[in-house]
Amino acid sequence: MIFDLGGVVLDSPLQAIARYEAELGIPAGHVNRVVLAGGPGGAWARLERGELGLAAFEPAFERECAEAGHAICAREMMLRIGAASAPRPAMVRAIHGLRRLGFAVAALTNNWASDGSSDTALSELRAAFDAFVESSVVGLRKPDPRIYLHACEALGVRPNEAVFLDDIGRNLKAARELGMTTIKVEEPAAALAELARVLRLEASALA
Repeated sequence: MIFDLGGVVLDSPLQAIARYEAELGIPAGHVNRVVLAGGPGGAWARLERGELGLAAFEPAFERECAEAGHAICAREMMLRIGAASAPRPAMVRAIHGLRRLGFAVAALTNNWASDGSSDTALSELRAAFDAFVESSVVGLRKPDPRIYLHACEALGVRPNEAVFLDDIGRNLKAARELGMTTIKVEEPAAALAELARVLRLEASALA
């Protein structure tokens, strides 16, 4: 089993960004459009591959947002994202349940290097998984197929033996193209019910 973190095991950073956009009075989805428009060479992609630290990312991403028509404070946005990234208890219980049943479980996350403030929380979360694959560490980010293969190798499984849970369609599409079974997470309970069906388990096994 391979779980994304933000929006799956943790509360969604997209919701924190949406709230920040609303407070600024800028169009909904502006930040996401800037991220997508930047592509692999954009500030966000470079941050998630570990090529930029937060100090260099913030002015670079602010320039990209301003050039796209709406200014933001990148530091404030990142603080909002960090504050909103609380674990989802149902997902954490399910991960522990899967491991008790003998399933190997990995995290596969697009993230960035910590400034040190969340090291303890990250260490506690890391301990819940058999493998922990971070874009900022391996220098690859979803939806690059290579990072999915890296996660599968870390678990010792082939892609067609893996189930991948994520909240973003383009990340799921790339996984499906490799042969992975995918589950889109919009609401944790529904996603876990689907996971139980895929694994032919009673729903209570993941509670």
